[in-house]
Amino acid sequence: MTVVWINGAFGAGKTTTARELIDLIPNSTLFDPEVIGAALPHLLPAKRLAEVGDFQDLPMWRRLVIDTAAALLAELGGVLVVPMTLLREEYRDEIFGGLAARRIAVRHVVLAPAETILRARIANREIPPDLPDGEIRVRQWSYDHIEPFRAALATWLTADAHPVDNGALTPRETAARIAEAVGSGAAAACDIVQTPEPTAETVAAGVLLFDEHDRVLLVDPTYKPGWEFPGGVVEPGEAPARAGMREVEEETGIRLVDVPRLLVVDWERPVPPAYGGLRLLFDGGMLAPAAVAGLLLPGPELRAWRFVTEEEAAGLLPPVRYERLRWALRARERRSALYLEAGVPRG
Repeated sequence: MTVVWINGAFGAGKTTTARELIDLIPNSTLFDPEVIGAALPHLLPAKRLAEVGDFQDLPMWRRLVIDTAAALLAELGGVLVVPMTLLREEYRDEIFGGLAARRIAVRHVVLAPAETILRARIANREIPPDLPDGEIRVRQWSYDHIEPFRAALATWLTADAHPVDNGALTPRETAARIAEAVGSGAAAACDIVQTPEPTAETVAAGVLLFDEHDRVLLVDPTYKPGWEFPGGVVEPGEAPARAGMREVEEETGIRLVDVPRLLVVDWERPVPPAYGGLRLLFDGGMLAPAAVAGLLLPGPELRAWRFVTEEEAAGLLPPVRYERLRWALRARERRSALYLEAGVPRG
């Protein structure tokens, strides 16, 4: 099962190209995530919708995109063509990682006409007449997203997606370019780790590693949003500390000789669709400068790493994960272990 995701700024011609593409790729189906955005006002209270400026900022929208794409492919098979702007790397991680977890390959294509052409298309775009102030709002929305698109194109987007300059192409010609790139492999499947989704509570082991300034190592996974500690899910029959050591070596290339000391055991409550479970953090100790210099990152799994202070970690980690770190650091200072429930010490 395959998804061809057509990305690009507003006005790049994603939807018209997608309609042409399903005629060129056998057994393909069009899925426009805009239909999910249009359904959200019928599903959520107006107050909740007013809290976000873009429906993509709603975790519910991102989950529904993943689940709907997977359901369509399970029902129809073949190829799903998805025209949708994604300009935030963490949303790309979440959606593409969720599809990868369902063993769905994603071929990512970005339409990149010159900015002058893009602005001209936005200016000439037809706006539905039934929208109050629709012309002003829709056009300004499109113009406002040119700069974020340019920034994404200059950084992560071109490294991830196959670019197509469709400035001088018709939608049919653009679709033909994409079909050729998909068929030849030029638009290859995204190199993203396929982490199966849990079907029950899990036990996960993380290892805290420190540099000579006592800053803690965080890693940025490609398959989910947000920073994390090196570590992962404990496999059946595996000791948690050994799982943490294995994951550290797989993720960073660092081989820990001694079994790390336990710092915290945190029970993470199930919050659908997540199942929760036990989260353990261990003290991997201070890394020598040579070990830090030799840090490796497997491309499909981790994008980046950095050493941070406790204060800096607060801006990178989700709240419960940060509380887990905070109490793990206190346990490290006291050379003791703590039991937590959802990041709060108990007992």
